[in-house]
Amino acid sequence: MSATASTGTGAYAEVNGINLYYETHGSGRPMILLHGGLGSGEMFGAILPMLADHHQVIAVDLQGHGRTADIDRPLEVPLMADDIGALIAHLGLDRPDVVGFSLGGGVALLTGIRHPEKVGRVVSASANIRRSAVYPEMLGQQGQVNAAAAEFLKDTPMYELYHRVAPRPEDFPRLLDKIGAAMQQDFDYTDEVRGMQVPTLIVAGDADMAPPSHFVEIFNLLDGGLRDGGWTGEGRPKGGHALAILPGLTHYNLVDSPLFAATALAFLDQQD
Repeated sequence: MSATASTGTGAYAEVNGINLYYETHGSGRPMILLHGGLGSGEMFGAILPMLADHHQVIAVDLQGHGRTADIDRPLEVPLMADDIGALIAHLGLDRPDVVGFSLGGGVALLTGIRHPEKVGRVVSASANIRRSAVYPEMLGQQGQVNAAAAEFLKDTPMYELYHRVAPRPEDFPRLLDKIGAAMQQDFDYTDEVRGMQVPTLIVAGDADMAPPSHFVEIFNLLDGGLRDGGWTGEGRPKGGHALAILPGLTHYNLVDSPLFAATALAFLDQQD
């Protein structure tokens, strides 16, 4: 293990045939934190102090990202959700909360769906549950993500981060190929979300990669937004779910926002 003031304590867990890297920050009730595509746990740097103030934050680098080397399997959200379920068991955690953004938001959601007995609460931010919900022009851009784009991304923070921390920095084109292929796969988690048993907060920026109406649609599937909430909250969603559309934020700056951190913490700390 290694520890510094800025990075917390880093370690690896061998789960599901993958050597999963995670960093632990702060103390308190555990929260697993999941980054977006082409990122790593470091992308939460701006809000990590807020999150770690009252929680033990376990920031994971997902398959092929950050300090977690890729393995020979597709980059698929359900598989990564099973990695997180296995990590919870490996670390002996008692129903930690799972908070994720973008790709990590999808993984958080699927972890709660596939492993409800292992999870306390879920915060899923900027994660669409149908590929078709994303704006068409964004789907077009996603279609251009492949190994050939590596040369054009060498001046970006994503490449700088990967090159600095990845076990095999030369794998960046491979990651682009795999994440590009993953984004081309059609998916629809409508039925799975409808059966969600874990209290879940759906979060999005008001100018996100999918329209606000899509996140309202997810909330509807969770029994939300269908009736008046009532004086005592008796009309709120039966499963304890909630929705937050955050003002002035996009898919690209939500992860840095104190408003996102405060909203997530308010939802998670309701159980205290």
